[in-house]
Amino acid sequence: MILSGREIKKRLGKEIIIEPFIDSQLNPNSYNLRLHNELLVYEDSVLDMKKRNKAKKIVIPPEGLMLEPGKLYLGRTMEYTKTDGVVPMLEGRSSIGRLGLFIHVTAGFGDIGFSGYWTLEIFCVQPIIIYPNIEICQIYYHSILGEYDKYSSGKYQDNTDIQPSLLFKDFEKKANLN
Repeated sequence: MILSGREIKKRLGKEIIIEPFIDSQLNPNSYNLRLHNELLVYEDSVLDMKKRNKAKKIVIPPEGLMLEPGKLYLGRTMEYTKTDGVVPMLEGRSSIGRLGLFIHVTAGFGDIGFSGYWTLEIFCVQPIIIYPNIEICQIYYHSILGEYDKYSSGKYQDNTDIQPSLLFKDFEKKANLN
């Protein structure tokens, strides 16, 4: 079951942490999260799953930044979130999607116990100008049925910045097991 906006607010400071929390960003059954002013862009045209891929930071100026189609941009939310006892989910806002801007290519599902900033996988259909601090996506919460284990992989937990793919660590872990 998805939590209502009122229920999200009621659980703040307990099962749900959103910092900073701004009342005007609360919706009937979600909370809008804002885009930070930095992006990461991979430097190589071919990415390798088994390696740490080089990336460079780009600052989004107050007057906006034009994104190019066919390029993946990694951003992050301005808000720090943490959950316990509920499953966090991330979705793009419909107004953003209607401009052909996707904010999570595949990773909109969170784990119970995740704490940190959400890394956004940003991709556009056509050139678009984006701005820092825009309410770009929304987080919503599902209740969970049954006993559960908290997220503990450590790969992305307690992050403080944009997180590029750390998939290469899975390959390193498997190599060390052999």
